[in-house]
Amino acid sequence: MERDILKEYNVNVEEIEREVAAIISAEDTKKKIESMYSESVKDFGVGSVLKGKILSIVGDNVVVDCGFKSEGIIPMFEFEGSSEIKIGEEIEVLLEAVEDDSGLIQLSKRKADRIRGWERVISKYKEGDIITGRVTRKIKGGLLVDMGVPIFLPASQIDVKPPGDIAQYIGKEVTCRILKIDETRQNIVVSRRKLIEEDREKRKKELMTEIEKGQIRKGVVKNIADFGAFIDLGGLDGLLHITDMSWGRISHPSEMLAIDDEVEVVILEVDKEKEKVALGLKQKSENPWLHIEQRYPVSSRVKGQVVNIMSYGAFVKLETGIEGLVHISVMSWTRRINHPSEMVAIGDMVEVIVLKIDREKEEISLSMKQTELNPWTVIEEKYPPSTRIKGRVRNLTNYGAFIEIEEGVDGLLHISDMSWAKKVSHPSEIVKKGDKIEAIVLSVDREKKRVALGLKQLSDDPWVKEIPEKFKVGDIIKGKVTKLTNFGAFLELGKGIEGLLHISELSNEKVTNPADIVNIGDELEVRVIRIEPEARKIGLSLRKMSAADEENNAQTASDANLQKTIAETAKNATGN
Repeated sequence: MERDILKEYNVNVEEIEREVAAIISAEDTKKKIESMYSESVKDFGVGSVLKGKILSIVGDNVVVDCGFKSEGIIPMFEFEGSSEIKIGEEIEVLLEAVEDDSGLIQLSKRKADRIRGWERVISKYKEGDIITGRVTRKIKGGLLVDMGVPIFLPASQIDVKPPGDIAQYIGKEVTCRILKIDETRQNIVVSRRKLIEEDREKRKKELMTEIEKGQIRKGVVKNIADFGAFIDLGGLDGLLHITDMSWGRISHPSEMLAIDDEVEVVILEVDKEKEKVALGLKQKSENPWLHIEQRYPVSSRVKGQVVNIMSYGAFVKLETGIEGLVHISVMSWTRRINHPSEMVAIGDMVEVIVLKIDREKEEISLSMKQTELNPWTVIEEKYPPSTRIKGRVRNLTNYGAFIEIEEGVDGLLHISDMSWAKKVSHPSEIVKKGDKIEAIVLSVDREKKRVALGLKQLSDDPWVKEIPEKFKVGDIIKGKVTKLTNFGAFLELGKGIEGLLHISELSNEKVTNPADIVNIGDELEVRVIRIEPEARKIGLSLRKMSAADEENNAQTASDANLQKTIAETAKNATGN
């Protein structure tokens, strides 16, 4: 088509082609072209920074003319944004490769910027100088800071106290001191910590010249330990001990303070040689113990909260900074308390009476029992001897049972007062823990806080009338073996009545162990051989039962012989 157009205008195509070929083939022309090309590329060494003009945007690449025989391309991501790309604008680029497979040269704007930035930094800064830049990202071992070129801020150099997460600094501006410049590797190492330390040292010197005991100063909580908190006063850390935090009771400094809290503190002590400062927080308010007697006079009734329990008593908080001790001995008039926790728990609100105040020692003695009427002051009037009471068996001992008459008032039922006739070895033979029983008040000792009770006294003494009338020496009676001992067996002869079958009365033969002859539960016929009302004893015999049988048999034979003799005499007398 193009040839047709040329013919239309009478242009000889073949002639033009011959002329062009002749020009190109001419030796001098060829040399001129080669010379021109050589001149154009002599400054195009790989790694050199060139000036180029933005021609266009093709796909994800920017086309740039650097005066080379072919254009170069730069990836778009090397520009900050599309707004930075302006057609016709002149920029600096780094030649990375000459004519790749696509026939284009490879360029980098970012690397050119880095080189120029490095040159500017080297010309402007030296080791020890202070610079400011923005943290761009976190890398292994620290942070990258942009100040025209990326510089390295090690994690150990970020702050005096290593931060928990260094990523928190990304996007923030930081001011640092240059520690090292490595021109060969094009690397700069900086320290923020160094500047902080230098600043703190400067402020510390200024602070030590003006700080005085009694001053009130602001500070920031930097660290918390079990024993207290360290407060940054602006270049110098002071110790706020836990005992100086509050007039009241605290278990740990974290109950009052948190890291980075801003607080006002009182300067308690200053050691300028050792650069140590003791701080106080509670000292900002008046000591609550100063006028304690006016607020809590002795014998006054007050309310408070139980805040601590020890083996010897409970601490009751009356107000912030004022705690009193309720000793275990003044918790109850009547209850036998093994531990204060039986009476109170932490958090309980209780009424107490102020017993004693020691302002110097900052101690208050309190009482709980004085808030109630002492039941022992009216115990004699309330429970005179012979009073019949109902109670619950609260506890058993070897010698008796404690009966709860009313809350906090126990009476002792001794084993000797449990049965008239039965020998009681342990109270469990008669009563059990938790049983509800009736008893008789035998005596009351208000001073010793004792009440003696009796169970057997609810019925008449069988030894006065019942036993002497019911049992006679020589009687043969039935009994049930209830208990075996090494000296014999006890037999139940009736309700509440026992007799002793001594080991010597078990058999005519020698017996070493009663269990060889009788067993518990055996029902036996025995002979009464002894009754001792004063000693309250009935002696029984099994051995004399066999002797009695022999006597009875002999008596029966004798009686039969006598009757026979009488009969024969009568017969002879009648002549029959």
